[in-house]
Amino acid sequence: MNLRAQSIPERSDTLAALCKASGDALRLNVLRALASDSFGVLELAQIFDIGQSGMSHHLKVLAQAELVATRREGNAIFYRRALPDSLRLGGRLHTALLEEVDDLTLPPAVQARIAQVQQRRAATSQDFFQRVEEKFRAQQDLIAGLPQYRESLLAMLDKLNFGPAASALEVGPGDGGFLPDLARRFGTVTALDNSPTMLELARQVCQREGLDNVNLQLADALDATDVAADCVVLNMVLHHFSDPALALRLLAKRVKAGGSLLVTELCSHDQGWARDACGDLWLGFEQDDLARWANVAGLVPGDSLYVGLRNGFQIQVRHFQRATGDIHHR
Repeated sequence: MNLRAQSIPERSDTLAALCKASGDALRLNVLRALASDSFGVLELAQIFDIGQSGMSHHLKVLAQAELVATRREGNAIFYRRALPDSLRLGGRLHTALLEEVDDLTLPPAVQARIAQVQQRRAATSQDFFQRVEEKFRAQQDLIAGLPQYRESLLAMLDKLNFGPAASALEVGPGDGGFLPDLARRFGTVTALDNSPTMLELARQVCQREGLDNVNLQLADALDATDVAADCVVLNMVLHHFSDPALALRLLAKRVKAGGSLLVTELCSHDQGWARDACGDLWLGFEQDDLARWANVAGLVPGDSLYVGLRNGFQIQVRHFQRATGDIHHR
């Protein structure tokens, strides 16, 4: 909403809702718990040892103040922290609030119950595999398909406010499912894949959707192209590289000065069957490892979103930025 179009009472109401939502110790701790995870209402009720109706009320207050966002998966609703937007009314207050919240230490009992929830998720994911093993071979989408994280990824992408002339590069586009979203947001889009089969599927998507600003290339993104872009996107790709730290260093060179690298990946898990079932070389990644590798690659960690899945897995959507004055090496 245009701030100038809001009346003074409306603007006051917006700020008051934000202040009200943050004026409760439990709600602040909920925001802290959502810093690196997303949870359903029943999980949060267990973590904070309160009734479901009480937790639903607190989440409703946080949602009305746009401090949390929701994602529906089947009949389940997962809550995550909403990204602050400094251009919106209350955006600077939202940013400052999260900075203070992240300095909080959750009570030991709450931390223990979070660990219990995560252990139950691990058991759920193991049970999930046992039930669908025959269908699972080479079908990564059954763990974490694009529909499960598209909304969160687009929220991250849209906040970056790239101009209409900006360029995007998607590494390993798979069947091309994300290319229409990129084509609508960027002037030019390049998609690189070393699989002719997958590139053909992406070509069919481009033809069906009329994406005339997408350039498909059969190439190894690490060493066979000099393509550079304002935004480089890796969706569920990094865990297929034998050396993900090196891959990040090389792919960072594809990011223009001031540009962004967006990485969507599974969080670290212990489900070893994913190696054989999906060809995964890595069982997800620790958040701190990705941040450390990005720093070595000359990128600065930015916002992060976390998406919990009903099958027990967890997705991280990460933003890393190259400094404006950085020199781009080809």
